[in-house]
Amino acid sequence: MTATADKSKPYFPLASGADDGWSKEDSATATCFCGAVQLAFPTEGPGLVSTFVCHCTDCRKITASMFASNFTIADTHLTHLRGRDNLTAYSQSRTIASGKLMTNYFCSTCGTLMYRVGSPGKSILRIGTVDDFHLHKTKLKPRAELFVKDRVS
Repeated sequence: MTATADKSKPYFPLASGADDGWSKEDSATATCFCGAVQLAFPTEGPGLVSTFVCHCTDCRKITASMFASNFTIADTHLTHLRGRDNLTAYSQSRTIASGKLMTNYFCSTCGTLMYRVGSPGKSILRIGTVDDFHLHKTKLKPRAELFVKDRVS
C-alpha cells in the first residue's frame, strides 16, 4: 500500500524549481514555477480580501484553462520576498469588463502569472502559485464565482 500525505496539515509537494515556500498560521508564500519570484501574503483578513473562481475570458486565456482560481490581497499586505525585478508587466483594457486598465505581472524567466492589478490598492494572485497546497482547499478555498455567464457547462 502506498503512503499518502496527511493533507490536513501543511503540504508542500515538489511543484517547482524552489523548495523554500512556507506557511504560518496567518501568512504564506507563493512562488513562480522556476523559483525566481516569491511573494508573501496574509491568509486572513484584513489583508486577505477575497477568494474566487473566475470564468472571464481573460482568466481563461491567460491560464490556458477553463477558469482561474484567484485570491485578492490588499497591496499593503503583499510582500515581494525575491524577484520583483524579474517580473514583466503587460497591461491592456480592451477585454476588461470594467474597461479599466488591468496589468499582469509575469515571471520573465518561466512565464508564471504571479498577480494582476486592476483596482487601486489590491492585487489578484493565483491560488495555484501558493506553495502550501493545503491552503488551496482551506483558507484560500474559493468563496465566490465570477463571470458565470462564461462558465463551461
